[in-house]
Amino acid sequence: MPELDRLDRKAADVFAGKVVRKDLVRRIKVGANVPVYVLEYLLGKYCASEDPAVVEAGLRIVNSTIAENLVRPDEANKAQSLVRERGRHTFIDKVKVRYVAEDDRYWAELIHFAHRYVHVPERYIREFDRLLVEGVWAQVDMHHEYDEEVRGRKSPFWIDEIKPIQIATFDLDEYRRGRSEFTDEEWIDFLIRGMGMEPSQFDHRLKMLFLVRLIPLCEHNYNLVELGPRGTGKSYAYQELSPYVILLTGPATVANLFYNMASGKIGLVGLWDAVAFDEVADLQKMPKEVVTTLKTYCESGTFARGREALSGHASVTMFGNTNQPVEVMVRSSHLFSPMPDVIREDMAFLDRIHFYLPGWEVPKMRNEYFTDHYGFIVDYLAEALRAMRKGNCAEVIDRHFSLGSHLNARDAKAVRKTVSGLMKLIYPHGEVSRDQLADLVALAMEGRRRVKEQLKKMGSFEYYQTSFSFIDNETREERFVGVPEEGGRDLISPDPLAPGSVYTACVDNQGKVGLYRIEVGISAGTGKLKIAGAMDSAMKDAVQRAFAYLQGHKVNMGIGQAMDTMDFHVEAIDLLGNKIPCEAGVALVVAVYSAVKKRPVLSGLLILGDLSIQGNIKPVLSLAEPLQTAMDNGARRALIPIVNKRNFLDVDPGIMERVDPIFYGDPMLAALKGLGAN
Repeated sequence: MPELDRLDRKAADVFAGKVVRKDLVRRIKVGANVPVYVLEYLLGKYCASEDPAVVEAGLRIVNSTIAENLVRPDEANKAQSLVRERGRHTFIDKVKVRYVAEDDRYWAELIHFAHRYVHVPERYIREFDRLLVEGVWAQVDMHHEYDEEVRGRKSPFWIDEIKPIQIATFDLDEYRRGRSEFTDEEWIDFLIRGMGMEPSQFDHRLKMLFLVRLIPLCEHNYNLVELGPRGTGKSYAYQELSPYVILLTGPATVANLFYNMASGKIGLVGLWDAVAFDEVADLQKMPKEVVTTLKTYCESGTFARGREALSGHASVTMFGNTNQPVEVMVRSSHLFSPMPDVIREDMAFLDRIHFYLPGWEVPKMRNEYFTDHYGFIVDYLAEALRAMRKGNCAEVIDRHFSLGSHLNARDAKAVRKTVSGLMKLIYPHGEVSRDQLADLVALAMEGRRRVKEQLKKMGSFEYYQTSFSFIDNETREERFVGVPEEGGRDLISPDPLAPGSVYTACVDNQGKVGLYRIEVGISAGTGKLKIAGAMDSAMKDAVQRAFAYLQGHKVNMGIGQAMDTMDFHVEAIDLLGNKIPCEAGVALVVAVYSAVKKRPVLSGLLILGDLSIQGNIKPVLSLAEPLQTAMDNGARRALIPIVNKRNFLDVDPGIMERVDPIFYGDPMLAALKGLGAN
């Protein structure tokens, strides 16, 4: 038996009877043909103890209960005969109740017992409201008796007692109160254990990606795509975690998915909380009408069939397998390339996706990734997720942040729905700090930006605005959010950097180019320059000259108070790793000015040039090489000494079409233009 940790004990105390040891589930599931949520309910009832003897005794009870009382679908007639011959018997089956108007009474239906008209005491209908909706797995005591009803339908089967073996009622307020007993990290780890995985095996980012998989279960009309290697558990949540979702493993029709005009019955999107395509390639085999209707549904949750305009609340999730490393897809095509032809180039369809989960970051499942500790009974977790679908946390972003200018209406909707889902999962009690909310917004933006980046790659001008950001409502600081897999291709980010960070380049007498990112941090002090990390002598001298110039011109530049009351920490990161000496005095001036003013420099900006102790601008040896390198690594603008203007004859016209030159004649002008002032 595994040793229980602090989280186990807290979980067992706060959610008594609603947790189960996940290793026991794996042990018993092998031989039991019942839903995992039924097994977990029984295990939570009989095996919630630290005493190994009690656990073993509980396992025997669970096994015997299933073996003796479970009705097999192929033995329905035998079960009915058993009740008749014995007079009464106890079964484990799924029970549904419906009201039949012509009989003016409630009838119970036992699914595996295969009888749709069983007498049921009405007190159970009032006690267990799920009986009237999707039904409840239960232990049912039944007897056989002649029905003396004079008129109407007759049935010889009568239910004496119903003992639910899955959650029959759910209290959302109790769930929220329980959440408040846990720290954020404890709660996230507890949710991961509820999914059957061991959180100590994963870093925080991976845990968050696992939780994103659950958003369609708690957020209505949410569109999620996950493409990644095989064996990473993409569809697990839709097979094992909830009875309210359906996993499609083959082609579907419009009638099956949306609405059957012949029968007048709503399709899967109206019956389930989430509809998942286990292999998105199956869409290729479906009629084109399915994809067209699905595109409309993913936008608004509505669809038209015949004369009817209908709606559904089911979320849509698409899983697919990648056959190439992500680096190859990023370099050679786009990240939607594993999609089937029918939607791969349909940018309007792809633009409706709220979050693209990077499945290549999820490891293939191994034995050590599965937990032996306590986790939620999945049926209880499924009820919590379903109950939270009724709420909406989309406006929580507005408490502290506003969205950047590059997010259009669809982008904002996607980000808000993702944040809403994460809030329900991690902060169902509603207590979230500014920093915690910022992390959720950043993750939501990353998932949506991944979609937009691929659309931009596919060549559509309307999707070019991908510099996603959010702005703090108090400080007005703007934070830009990138996508990790794009970072390896362009060393110069297309997004504005944090205030105090700039890119600079230099060229030596052999034509070799050095590319650096200079970062300036400030702290309370007395105006000292502090150089962090290793820095070559040429750059160190240039930095010291530039800092001396700033000290001498601080009043004219409007930064006098900061230069007297702050210390400046400077670090240079060699992006190419080739150790080319770099005189980057002007870059240091712009970086310090940016840090003091708390404003980022222009996005995609490269700064060229150095200065003397008196502030005279030194020209660059050559423009062609540094501009070519800058263009190849993502630069869109270059701040260039005016004295180098004559060198433009040496620059390839193709470079100048893609990198806008911005000229300056003195350090102050360079600082102003670097921050976007005219």
